[in-house]
Amino acid sequence: MHRPSLAAARAARRYAIGLLTLLIPPTVFAQWNDSALRPFVIDHRGAGSSPADVSFLLDAPAGKAGFIRVQDGHFATGDGKRIRFWGVHLTDWSPGSILLPPKKDIAMWASTLARFGVNCVRLHFLDLAAPRGIIDSTRDNTQSFDPQQMDRLDFLISELKSRGIYIDLNLNVGRAYKSGDGVPDYDKIRWGKGLVLYDPRLIELQKQYAKQLLTHLNPYTGSEYRNETAVAIVEIANENGIGIGFHAPTAYYREELEKQYTAWLCRKLSADELAGLRHSAGLAADAPVPLLNGPEVSLAPEDRYRTEVRFYMDIEERYYGEMNRYLKTDLGVKAPVIGTADHNHYSSGYPMLASLLQLDALDGHVYWEHPELPPPLNTPMVNDPLHSTVVQLSRTAVAGKPYTVTETNHPFPNEWLSEGIPIIAAYGSFQDWDAILTYTFEPKKPADWKPYIGDPFDISLDPVRMTEFAAGALIFRRGDVSRAREVSQRTYSMDQVIDSRRLPPSERPYFTPGFPLALPLEHSVRIRSLDGPSTMNLAEIDSPDDIVSDTGELSWSGWTAGHGLVAINTDRAQALIGFVKTRKVLRNVSADIDNNFASITLTSLDSRPLSQSAKMLLCANSRVANSGMSWNESRTRLINQGGSPTLIEPVTGTIRLRNLQGATAVTASALNGAGCVSGSAIRAKRSAGEWVLPIGDPVTTWYVISVER
Repeated sequence: MHRPSLAAARAARRYAIGLLTLLIPPTVFAQWNDSALRPFVIDHRGAGSSPADVSFLLDAPAGKAGFIRVQDGHFATGDGKRIRFWGVHLTDWSPGSILLPPKKDIAMWASTLARFGVNCVRLHFLDLAAPRGIIDSTRDNTQSFDPQQMDRLDFLISELKSRGIYIDLNLNVGRAYKSGDGVPDYDKIRWGKGLVLYDPRLIELQKQYAKQLLTHLNPYTGSEYRNETAVAIVEIANENGIGIGFHAPTAYYREELEKQYTAWLCRKLSADELAGLRHSAGLAADAPVPLLNGPEVSLAPEDRYRTEVRFYMDIEERYYGEMNRYLKTDLGVKAPVIGTADHNHYSSGYPMLASLLQLDALDGHVYWEHPELPPPLNTPMVNDPLHSTVVQLSRTAVAGKPYTVTETNHPFPNEWLSEGIPIIAAYGSFQDWDAILTYTFEPKKPADWKPYIGDPFDISLDPVRMTEFAAGALIFRRGDVSRAREVSQRTYSMDQVIDSRRLPPSERPYFTPGFPLALPLEHSVRIRSLDGPSTMNLAEIDSPDDIVSDTGELSWSGWTAGHGLVAINTDRAQALIGFVKTRKVLRNVSADIDNNFASITLTSLDSRPLSQSAKMLLCANSRVANSGMSWNESRTRLINQGGSPTLIEPVTGTIRLRNLQGATAVTASALNGAGCVSGSAIRAKRSAGEWVLPIGDPVTTWYVISVER
């Protein structure tokens, strides 16, 4: 009997699980009842003192102990203390949003971020033209800064710094060139993705921009940004890369790349090797060897394929090396430098990672069901752990290097998005990552303050993701989930790195034949080497229905049957995430609720174990929607995004607290969208050694629980 290959068997298993998810409509999975939705809105402007304020996690001012540095493979403050970053981007894509708020609003936004536990802000699209970014839009080039926008930026950074919030400065992100820049085809290349890695003029302009920004003196802090201790990270380029099959957008850039390839072949190959390459390509002697077009890659002879992959790897290695040296040697940047992110998990990222290892840290980006990628949308991640954001992101971490996740999210309108933040916080802590930054938080203009979700990624007015963000900060920043006891390291030869680009999509996201995708949910995973003999000894194993971390604190169960449940069970943080009807009992909490799907997270607010804590944060979340929002028949795409106010499906039923040492009374205060107490205290009743707490009235997504002893 023919036995299928491991890759084929794994692909079939994934297909079966995916088919199960797709064939059962979301309406059956969750028995959604839209009549259960109730208004609940976030109100940052109305916020005052909140019992759920977790700004105590921050150590203000940011950088008071000196520059962030790399120590023992992780980030540390100037005095050698380990630091993890939990943060957001500031962007302005949704209606009414603003990247750099007016100065009168900046203190309010800085305090808001601190209150939710943010200790790092990624300033992302600064290289957009004013009035969005800092580029002066009145000129015919992009080589000058707008004075008013720079004043806002400087004041914003000073206010963030004063609250203990560090800065991740991005350099090349969304710059759109103009006629005066001397950039060929400036109006046809948009952001120049790929081109900025090899075109001399674009590289020259990037250096100029970096010098202008990093040598700029902030009058509110008295420091140039290259000398600013609150700048934790400098990123060279956002989601940029170049690889085999790359298609330049215009003839000029295609011809330039071909010329560079011809010159590179002459430098790198012997006469005999070059003759052999021409023979493989069916070319006459002395004819230039053309680059492969996209469709030709899979059919190309091995020598052409491997040679070309090495050419693109060399472009990336030279570019990131040159920019890194310029930042550190020429400009004197003190902060750790990141090249770019491993962001395309539908193909192998190892060739690019091999070039990025020369930087201080590695970075990864991933989203659960990105709305710009192919449908279907609106499926629960708890039913697909092997392709979860955790597993996808885990492929990029390298032993001895800090690992950051500077973009991730469960984009709206996914009806299961309450699962995203607590899962990434818990497993990020388990994997011992150094930063998790959610894309994105969008400050609102004063006149356009409307409580609805205007963009898939904007969490700022989302009553589910926003309130969970504080719990996530506690879990990740404090390390409430212990790091894995065992680190599984894998190594690759350079031939494997190169050949990984040809592996089929069934190998995603690891593109490592034989790699068990449940492993990152059981142990920490790291790459040890990308340029040496392969010492991998991994065998495909059937993924268990109950995937348990080696610490015993995390479990992922029920997913093969379509009712996945993630449980977090630690001293200071406990959660039930997913199809909660299984009524799993944790050390200190269990739930008996009416909702079929929910995310219930209980964290200590006084840093004591929950069994001894006097103050806890309870987040109880299910769905979020906009008023008037409507789906297509299959509930996979929106027909109408709707408007304000935001609506939630309240989590109703009872929470049972147990093993609360010496407790004599337990009460809960429901919080409103400003984080203030709403209504009278809810008293828990003692029953059979447990404290039974009714939830759902008043309507809310979060509570503060007080325990008297």
